[in-house]
Amino acid sequence: MSEYDDVVEQQRLLLEAEEWSKGVKSLHSHSLTSMWYETEATKADIEENGPVTDVEYNSGIIERSRNGKLVRVIGEKLTGRDLVDAYCKAGK
Repeated sequence: MSEYDDVVEQQRLLLEAEEWSKGVKSLHSHSLTSMWYETEATKADIEENGPVTDVEYNSGIIERSRNGKLVRVIGEKLTGRDLVDAYCKAGK
């Protein structure tokens, strides 16, 4: 059965990483247009509509809301090997 140890370990890490990815990495309430992930469209939105709250998750996505309503999702969600690598890099 030892031939499956690596496969089982990789699956265990993936399951742990998927749970970890739901955690909040950072939270910002701001009206800045200089965040590293801003685009021309998001800058214009902030200038026109005012402050936002950005919740960055361990999965790599950022959910932007204004007045309690989700207005944009920024970034791409990590999956598979990329997610496991980020999880391991974070020291988990």
